[in-house]
Amino acid sequence: MQTRLFIIVLALFLMNGLSVASPQPGPATSPSQSAQEVERLLRDKDQALLDAIALGDTKTWDAAMAPGFVCVDETGEIIPRQEFLKQLMPLPTGVSGNIKISAYQFELHGGVAIVIHTDDEDENYHGQHLKARYLTTETWQKSGSDWQLLSEHIYSVLHDPPAIALTAAELGVYTGKYAAGDLTYTIRREGDHLVGAREGRPAAQLDAEVRDVFFVKGQPRTRKIFQRDQSGQVVGFSDRREGVDLVWKKIGSASP
Repeated sequence: MQTRLFIIVLALFLMNGLSVASPQPGPATSPSQSAQEVERLLRDKDQALLDAIALGDTKTWDAAMAPGFVCVDETGEIIPRQEFLKQLMPLPTGVSGNIKISAYQFELHGGVAIVIHTDDEDENYHGQHLKARYLTTETWQKSGSDWQLLSEHIYSVLHDPPAIALTAAELGVYTGKYAAGDLTYTIRREGDHLVGAREGRPAAQLDAEVRDVFFVKGQPRTRKIFQRDQSGQVVGFSDRREGVDLVWKKIGSASP
């Protein structure tokens, strides 16, 4: 009986030209707007937002941000929409500059776009020229015929500091073998610089940032800060990363 009823209902659907509806896709770029066009649109929007920072232009930001926008800035602070707009003010007297997009990565997922852009900042700070680089990750969502910025995470790209030259005698006081628990680290002088290596790992050149502070090129998040006793002898160093120290104690001279 149930099978016969099903056949009758199906026949009525066919006779009236009806069919079962397919699921409708969510928000997406309109057929007339290609992914390349969306990318150009969002890049222009992003550059306009960067230009608005120096001016304290809240109107441009307010128009671009979604109601639930949130920013994680380069210090790690989480800033909701209204607080972000409140903090946006023109640069003070004596400070000027601009931020330009130097690289742009874009992926479109229906009505959501993921963007990563590299931004180069040039700043005149009371007569001195400063440069900085930022990496910004964003989520954009299509809203009607426009796109709104849902979130962004700003990362400050770190650079190696300038190195200073030390004499052979000055470098010599840092050479030796150091220990941190069951780990060992050996520092030797090679010509006009130092090299350091943990046991079982390749050696790396150590450059002096200032006296008693060394760094490895390409690792700007870390420093080796040497400690001295009351007589001025080096007795160890702190491997400092993000403000946290791994302490090494000097246990002997470096092997030849």
